[in-house]
Amino acid sequence: MADSPVRYELDGGLAVVTIDHPAAMNALDTATKVALRDTVAAAAADPAVRAVLLTGAGDRAFCVGQDLKEHVGKLAEARESGTGNALSTVAEHYNPLVRALAGMRKPTVAAVNGVAAGAGASLAFACDFRILADTAGFNTSFAGVALTADSGASWTLPRLVGHARATELLMLPRTVKAAEALELGLANRVVPAAELAQTARDFARRLAQGPTVALGALKESIDFGWSHSLSETLDKEDELQTRAGASEDHGIAVRAFLDKEQPKYLGR
Repeated sequence: MADSPVRYELDGGLAVVTIDHPAAMNALDTATKVALRDTVAAAAADPAVRAVLLTGAGDRAFCVGQDLKEHVGKLAEARESGTGNALSTVAEHYNPLVRALAGMRKPTVAAVNGVAAGAGASLAFACDFRILADTAGFNTSFAGVALTADSGASWTLPRLVGHARATELLMLPRTVKAAEALELGLANRVVPAAELAQTARDFARRLAQGPTVALGALKESIDFGWSHSLSETLDKEDELQTRAGASEDHGIAVRAFLDKEQPKYLGR
């Protein structure tokens, strides 16, 4: 729909998902959360999609997280009625969205075009790659409004920067600018703001043209290895290698190697 708070474009095998609420710095009100959750879930389930690029409209913000004006209203409603839970959005919107982003067996890339705060930062952390404009920055911000982490930040952030640094960034929130984000491991690339859109699209398109089954298996293997023993991980690698070896793309890759040609993958 033209007036949707989330734009969706399928460019070959690349799904480009844009949070399109720039006047509010791409804050997440209910309509935006529902649209974003459903759009990402649809991209995850669509076999035509071989990679996902997530970004925000405008040049000020990737996403500043929860729309606090709406949240204040929901808190007041809950107090007045004595029923309901203003934080039910975590289970209804944020958790399914993060599960879809982190769990899909295809690569995900965040093109961080401005500030990413709270749940907005969490969404970027849930992606496999983060390409930042040099004007962008991260702020966990949860503790700044007397809340704890959500949208997976307590899981993703320690894995990106380590336990001690993640604890500091969550308990003492501050803006981590792009250059520091690169040093900490929160960013894979930092580019001039004017080059972000094209650089991120080229990066994501390269992934979309890759061996999707193998890339998905790599993602699954890395996730599995974080919380399992070496022996269990070896067994998982065996299972996933069998799956990748049975893919059409593996046959294409082997033939291309023998013929000294560049493989043209089908994503299956």
